[in-house]
Amino acid sequence: MPAARRYRSDRFALLALALALAPSPALAQGAGLGAAGELVDPDVLRVCSDPSNMPFSDEGGKGFENRLAQLVAEKTGRKSVAYTWFPMVTGFVRNTLRANRCDIIMGYAQGDELVQNTNAYYRSTYVLIYKKDSGLDGVETIEDPKLAGKRVGVVQGTPPGSNMAKAGLMKTARVYPLMVDTRFAPSMAEVMLKDMKAGYIDAAVLWGPMAGFYAKEAGPDYAVVPLLKEKVGSRMTYRITMGVRPSDQEWKRLLNKVIKENQAEINKILLEYNVPLVDEQDRPITQ
Repeated sequence: MPAARRYRSDRFALLALALALAPSPALAQGAGLGAAGELVDPDVLRVCSDPSNMPFSDEGGKGFENRLAQLVAEKTGRKSVAYTWFPMVTGFVRNTLRANRCDIIMGYAQGDELVQNTNAYYRSTYVLIYKKDSGLDGVETIEDPKLAGKRVGVVQGTPPGSNMAKAGLMKTARVYPLMVDTRFAPSMAEVMLKDMKAGYIDAAVLWGPMAGFYAKEAGPDYAVVPLLKEKVGSRMTYRITMGVRPSDQEWKRLLNKVIKENQAEINKILLEYNVPLVDEQDRPITQ
């Protein structure tokens, strides 16, 4: 997610990719690497992306970051989009952007030092998901007494975990792994929704873009509540940018121009995927 997103996601850990180890043989085909030190390709938008990370990206081009890449290519005069595929796990940045195999990561948390951030193009939040009419209607914070004793799913190492600990919810929580190679295993967001449907958990706390997408896929029986009223603990909202190499200053400026001039179209794409968008005052963006 935000880090603060694509939020694992939480990609986020959205919020916590780390530089890693030697390049992996798992690198899939993407745009060819030119001469050493080559930067941005003027004709091809070379995107660093996860091949199986819905709703963010997939090899079939179904994710919202795939859609946004097409938009950026169009607005920057690129003739085509080419991908370097690598799972969103430790080593992602090192093996893609920093290896000069691609020139942009479509979703990256603002403030992460592994990349240079563009201006943020959306702001989202962690959310609480639960079945409607399950006794949790009206819950808006992790501290709500209605959650006491409930089996709440949370992704290991993500910001809501510390808030849940402060609220005494970890004793009955179900913890899901942060880093998942979704070429071989389903997204934890998808798993958590299935577990909720099966009755293994009562609620889940997830990064908003993942939660909104999978809750919509699961049907109308689920409430998705943005966690915008937390009074203690970690912040729940994060700004998401595009990530480029620190040396690519002109490229960053061009992308900032694209973001500024096309924010309405960007929002429209994100809302099609049920991404919870909030402005700087935490007000919902619905169009």
